[in-house]
Amino acid sequence: MAPFFTGDKLRNGDHLCSKNTAVISPQDPTLLIGSSLQATCSVHGDPPGPTAEGLYWTLNGRRLPPELSRVLNASTLALALANLNGSRQQSGDNLVCHARDGSILAGSCLYVGLPPEKPFNISCWSKNMKDLTCRWTPGAHGETFLHTNYSLKYKLRWYGQDNTCEEYHTVGPYSCHIPKDLALFTPYEIWVEATNRLGSARSDVLTLDILDVVTTDPPPDVHVSRVGGLEDQLSVRWVSPPALKDFLFQAKYQIRYRVEDSVDWKVVDDVSNQTSCRLAGLKPGTVYFVQVRCNPFGIYGSKKAGIWSEWSHPTAASTPRSERPGPGGGACEPRGGEPSSGPVRRELKQFLGWLKKHAYCSNLSFRLYDQWRAWMQKSHKTRNQDEGILPSGRRGAARGKGG
Repeated sequence: MAPFFTGDKLRNGDHLCSKNTAVISPQDPTLLIGSSLQATCSVHGDPPGPTAEGLYWTLNGRRLPPELSRVLNASTLALALANLNGSRQQSGDNLVCHARDGSILAGSCLYVGLPPEKPFNISCWSKNMKDLTCRWTPGAHGETFLHTNYSLKYKLRWYGQDNTCEEYHTVGPYSCHIPKDLALFTPYEIWVEATNRLGSARSDVLTLDILDVVTTDPPPDVHVSRVGGLEDQLSVRWVSPPALKDFLFQAKYQIRYRVEDSVDWKVVDDVSNQTSCRLAGLKPGTVYFVQVRCNPFGIYGSKKAGIWSEWSHPTAASTPRSERPGPGGGACEPRGGEPSSGPVRRELKQFLGWLKKHAYCSNLSFRLYDQWRAWMQKSHKTRNQDEGILPSGRRGAARGKGG
């Protein structure tokens, strides 16, 4: 019987300080939520001892109303409890029979709860291809009001014996870590068994290969900096996670960023396996928080992608303030020497509109942007020639050729 408490403390194996003894029946019952309980406290001993008339009950130290009890005979007091709620403590609720003077005559642990439900949503990952960490969800309701034991079991798919994970609660209440002695290139079967006083349940079996569930720590050394004086761009660069340097694998990355006073992140998916990226279409004079994460794939020829790492710690940087007037920093206003109207300005608006919707992180995109600027300069020069905006000597030469 588990310990129980009232004004006094009675532990399993303690003896009552009385020549009289009492027995509670049933002893330490286990019941489903909503059940009823009929219990008795019977006193035995030489007279003059306590009689049923002077007995009373407590539950977790609180005296139960007398109308729940009735005297069966001179030495027996009955108790009727209906529609029981779940136990307040997983070690069992303390049902105690007392003498008239408050002394403890007998105690019982009352377990009221639910059988475990089928665990589900098992997920596992490995950070060094030698270990495995798994977590799961305990069931649709989760709370059983009883102590429920969860065991993670695993074995090689086609042979070998069942093994039980031993390092629990490593990444949360429903998790376990297998630190070593795992095989590569062979699938494992993994499942979770839940057991308590009212029954047991077993999850579906998860089959996986360690090579298919590799993950890494977040990319370290994330740096965010300005791109010259460009007020709508930031450059992001980082270092590949060091944990898997000794293994053959590729990595792909994701970036997400948000404005300082916002909780909404924008995710850039097409970073590929680069370790740098330029974010474009940003607001001038604004602080941004940036994070990066990694997904290893192709390890030892595995055809499946790995598991995304956690996001790196946020890194902050601000875009330069716009020196041009106009709403929103004047993102589409021409720079010095550029015409304020015409087809080039319309094309520039279209290009800047595209940039505001995309972060470009490939070499092709960088080259495209540089080519765009070169084309802008060439178009500007051509328009000046067509409009006669040339030094006098060159205008004369141009007319001479045309005459």
